Amino acid sequence: FRCKILETHPDGMELRIDGREVWVHFLGRFNAYNLLCVYAAALLLGADREEVLQIMSTLHPVSGRFEFVRAADGTTAIVDYAHTPDALEKVLQTVEEIRRPGQQLFVLCGCGGDRDKTKRPEMAQIAVKYATTAILTSDNPRHEDPDAILDDMVAGLAPGDRYLRIADRAEAIRTAAMLAKPGDILLLAGKGHETYQIVGDVKNHFDDKEEALRAFALYAKN
Repeated sequence: FRCKILETHPDGMELRIDGREVWVHFLGRFNAYNLLCVYAAALLLGADREEVLQIMSTLHPVSGRFEFVRAADGTTAIVDYAHTPDALEKVLQTVEEIRRPGQQLFVLCGCGGDRDKTKRPEMAQIAVKYATTAILTSDNPRHEDPDAILDDMVAGLAPGDRYLRIADRAEAIRTAAMLAKPGDILLLAGKGHETYQIVGDVKNHFDDKEEALRAFALYAKN
């Protein structure tokens, strides 16, 4: 079983699978691999090749997995659950596949409290590696001080790295929207489908998609 990405667009990609071309509503090499696995498994179980390809063309990503939120001026927020270094890097590699010359990329990410502290500097390093400007913020701080988490992240950065640290996640999203020019990309990483922020033992309502829409409305650019 073989798969090749023929074209990539902001809303999907064209694949050639075993000599047949199919349009899918997914982006990125990792999704191409996943779809090839789906195709191969279906055929090995006896499914019809053409029917499998037709069904694949109708599938859509699940909520919070490389999900697009668009502003009227063409600015795009990508909401994704990536909350580990490997996942964040893979998502950013996918963003690079669709990013156009001159298009700014703002990468917003954080690290969860009461979780593995060793990944924090690496998350920040990956964010600044790809971003025009990285914005380091909170992501379920739980029982830890959000600023202490950010201190751990910043410890991995070098002088001259372009980043902001804003502990309040809603403010961080608003700042990204304010700095963005029409057509730029905002990657909001870490929470994805989650509709809450855990502070202490309390789950407060928080939705990256909702916050992105509010921020776009607040800083609408003509």
